[in-house]
Amino acid sequence: MQNEFIFLPLGGSGEIGMNMNMFAIGPPEKRQWIMIDCGVTFGGLDTPGIDLITPDHGYLLDDLDEGGDLLGIVLTHGHEDHIGAVAHLWPDLECDIYATAFTAELVRRKFLDVGIDNPPIKVLDMSARFQLGPFDLEYITLTHSIPEPNAIAIRTEFGNVLHTGDWKIDPSPVLGDVTDRTRLDALAAEGVLAMVCDSTNVFSEGRSGSEKGVAETLAHVIAQQKGRVAVTTFASNVSRLVSVCRAANAAGRDICLLGRSMLRMIDVARLVGLLPDGISFIEPHQAGYLPKDKVLYLCTGSQGEDRAALARIARDDHPELSLEEGDTVLFSSKIIPGNEKSIYELMNNLTDRGVRVIDESEAHIHVSGHPCRDELRDMYAWVKPEVSVPVHGEARHLAEHGELALSLGIPKAIVPKNGDMIRFAPGAPEIIDHVPSGRLYVDGKILLPQGDGVIRARRRLAEEGMIVVAVAIDGKSRLIAEPEVLLRGVPVEDNEGDELQPIVESAVNDALDRLPRAKMGSNRDIEMAVRRAIRTELMPRWGKRTDIAVIVLRG
Repeated sequence: MQNEFIFLPLGGSGEIGMNMNMFAIGPPEKRQWIMIDCGVTFGGLDTPGIDLITPDHGYLLDDLDEGGDLLGIVLTHGHEDHIGAVAHLWPDLECDIYATAFTAELVRRKFLDVGIDNPPIKVLDMSARFQLGPFDLEYITLTHSIPEPNAIAIRTEFGNVLHTGDWKIDPSPVLGDVTDRTRLDALAAEGVLAMVCDSTNVFSEGRSGSEKGVAETLAHVIAQQKGRVAVTTFASNVSRLVSVCRAANAAGRDICLLGRSMLRMIDVARLVGLLPDGISFIEPHQAGYLPKDKVLYLCTGSQGEDRAALARIARDDHPELSLEEGDTVLFSSKIIPGNEKSIYELMNNLTDRGVRVIDESEAHIHVSGHPCRDELRDMYAWVKPEVSVPVHGEARHLAEHGELALSLGIPKAIVPKNGDMIRFAPGAPEIIDHVPSGRLYVDGKILLPQGDGVIRARRRLAEEGMIVVAVAIDGKSRLIAEPEVLLRGVPVEDNEGDELQPIVESAVNDALDRLPRAKMGSNRDIEMAVRRAIRTELMPRWGKRTDIAVIVLRG
């Protein structure tokens, strides 16, 4: 592969609800790689105990062990699905990290969270152009739902590639600059071999809309409210936070922040100079003394997260805020697929308390941060790539994006899956191989491989509970005392009203009483007899095969 230009998606291509972006590019010469983004997705009910899931970087590590060189991790922007895995995987990679100021500060704090001080982060200016080995890289300013979003132009001896990252075309952003058409046009004039492009909204016609329009609606809606107002949105959308703050100030309301990620994002924005003058906040204990029509709360929890501020408020167990009839909550956000149940439950809980709930279906208080079809058409018209490589979406999004690109006159579309190795050059761009890819589960401080038995065991515990039996045996293979029986996640009683704890205890005692003295000398025979007795009693009553652990203690 020393004289080939390779693009390798290890995350972000065709996953169902799993846009944890990670792309390796190279090796044009001397087996040198760069990594574009390094993100996470979040665990769910099918991964008990797992908060974060990262791409599996094992293939890249194997190549590095065999003499390859990772020149750096280059980050497009600061969303979790693009930066969340950096601190977890970096100890294996130990390379420099390149990002603009806002993204760099978010990543630095993630390193602190895992106990790593002074990571090698190189802070770059917007529109920076820099060299990593044979790669000539340039940040090109785009617009998105987080500060400092960048496309990356990658120039090599084989040709140029544009990696868009996440983007939209916002003609009137609240913060930051508009899309840098000048640099996109200049790159197009040089010629673009391939464009790796965001597919999230490919099924949505028209345009995503501007943050300016949302800001105007927020100001109008907030001004109409008479009671307390709480607004929830994605904390990383600093433009939206600024719009809410300006609307609150115009309505004569002070602003109080609730939720750790909200506090963190505002702190980072202020630190790097993104927070406009005139925006200030009060502490929760101060907000409690203000009249209802003089305070607005900015809260985490727009996706129904159980531990976020808004969910606690809806349950009336938040220490700083209780909402009631006459108050209003604005959901200035979209429903991410998979979160419908938790969000609707949250909205219903608020409604049950007499709180008015307003979301994007009722008022224009949210726009997407990703390009709809007209914006995709614009980008292809500007950049004019020879090849379209759709990423960032589920399989059907990528396939539809490929069809759209072909309909726009792009000569070729390559729709990858994670692990598909694409050769851009020399020769016709094509998929030439498929390498191992997958997921790693962040379990506390440990990375578990996909398919690890720990997750399966936890699922079983969640579904069927567990019974633990401790049996103490003396040196003559006699019981020292009554066996101890512990039931966890097992029903208290059956449909007839019979308690299961004494039934299980009786089954254990009977099994041990019937076991011959010779077999009492065998731990395996004791374990088998106890398990068989418990299942014989429980299956007809419960219908489940719970996990049974038998501990034999010998004195």
